[in-house]
Amino acid sequence: MSVELHPVARFPEEWREVLQSFGERPYRAGQVFRWIHQRGVMDPEQMTDLGKALRARLTEAGLAEPFGVAEVLRSKDGTRKLLLELEGGGRVECVLIPMSREAAEGEISAQDADAAAASFDPEDQAAPRERVTLCISTQYGCAMGCVFCASGQAGLQRGLRADEIVAQVLVAKRYLEPEEDLRNLVFMGMGEPLHHYDQTLRAIQLITHPEGLGMSPRRITVSSVGLVPGIRRLGEDFGGKVGLAISLHAPDNETRSRILPMNQRYPVEELIRALHEYPLPLRRRITIEYTLIDGINDSVEHAERLVSLLSGLRVKVNLIPMNPISASDLRAPTSARVATFREHLASAGVSCFVRVRRGDDVDAACGQLALHGEPIKLRKKLEPAS
Repeated sequence: MSVELHPVARFPEEWREVLQSFGERPYRAGQVFRWIHQRGVMDPEQMTDLGKALRARLTEAGLAEPFGVAEVLRSKDGTRKLLLELEGGGRVECVLIPMSREAAEGEISAQDADAAAASFDPEDQAAPRERVTLCISTQYGCAMGCVFCASGQAGLQRGLRADEIVAQVLVAKRYLEPEEDLRNLVFMGMGEPLHHYDQTLRAIQLITHPEGLGMSPRRITVSSVGLVPGIRRLGEDFGGKVGLAISLHAPDNETRSRILPMNQRYPVEELIRALHEYPLPLRRRITIEYTLIDGINDSVEHAERLVSLLSGLRVKVNLIPMNPISASDLRAPTSARVATFREHLASAGVSCFVRVRRGDDVDAACGQLALHGEPIKLRKKLEPAS
């Protein structure tokens, strides 16, 4: 049974059909779409160039923001985490991340590392004073079960609709400072974006629509644990223009399956084959996300295997010392061990960065976004591989 489309998730041609059924002229469709997707207005009463009767009909038809902002937490480093309350219960989070000084100097930080390849635009002449990346969620919880991720430990409650995904962008823009500009968008919040591909697809198409936000696909990065069919569809639907980040976290099946259960369905060899086939444009690279967990995947041997595995791929490796979560007693390696791992990759010619932790004082760092009010069982510590 098909689910009725929420008004915020409609394209202009779909609005045209709806408004014609109201007896309105076709040009009204463009007006409504622009109010929503250019101006971020989802309350019909604020759409001042529409007649009173039409505004009332739109309200009756369900045009409204699909969630409320329950809380905004601001980190000392300028990161802002928005806690969003969904209709029918449940909360998800999205995060605004200012580009740090370290990023500007080449030490890419936080989720900005995964959008860095999309930052360069030869047509962009006016550099904003401060660029911001928005990290959005695609699910309420997550079914992937990664051992280092708070939302993964809580399990999946439901996937977000396209309107709930897009509205995160529209609402988050209201919390930008006057000198800030939203430049990059990363699908790296709660959930696996490719787990319910159709909603992710529609959301990206709405965000990039020229009559709406008009964001370039080059400024969008989708992160996946490695759902091979979804990776192939993403490449086909956007010709490789949408950035791809892969949560790899281990260079071999035995280690990766312990960290990321989905590896048992799509093993490393199949995932790497899909990455070789991804239609990557020139000058672009795939981001490999690698969370370093003390005693699990952080040895010199792991680094050497990773170099071999990635041979022949245009990639950059984003090393993420594990951020602490209440659902696990796993921890990050020492700084010296992280540096040794990075040095082995760099000496082999692999482009790699270590994430600077951002927003961890408000639980907004990678892996820390969690369900609120949902019980999460503490996992036992993984034993180091023998």
